[in-house]
Amino acid sequence: MDISTIIAQLIGGAVGGGAGGKILKDSDLGSIGNLIAGAVGGVGGGSILGSLVGAGGAATAGGVDFAALAGQLVGGGVAGIIVQVIVGLVINKLVRKQQ
Repeated sequence: MDISTIIAQLIGGAVGGGAGGKILKDSDLGSIGNLIAGAVGGVGGGSILGSLVGAGGAATAGGVDFAALAGQLVGGGVAGIIVQVIVGLVINKLVRKQQ
């Protein structure tokens, strides 16, 4: 995994986390919280997805494989949404329970 793959996963995850917090209001952690949860989920989920599917690095034959980077962006975005929603629901449920 090279740096371009990680950056694509971070960006995709952050965008996915931001979207997840706005789509499902019960999971909203605020702008920064959504971005952080999504970015962490994007890198983690994108790495798992890449190892399961077999999508290796993004560089091929001296160039950049844009299809692989797009796949990393989408994979990171989906994983970012999933992680942000789960973390947001759990944290918001715990905060409501304590109040």
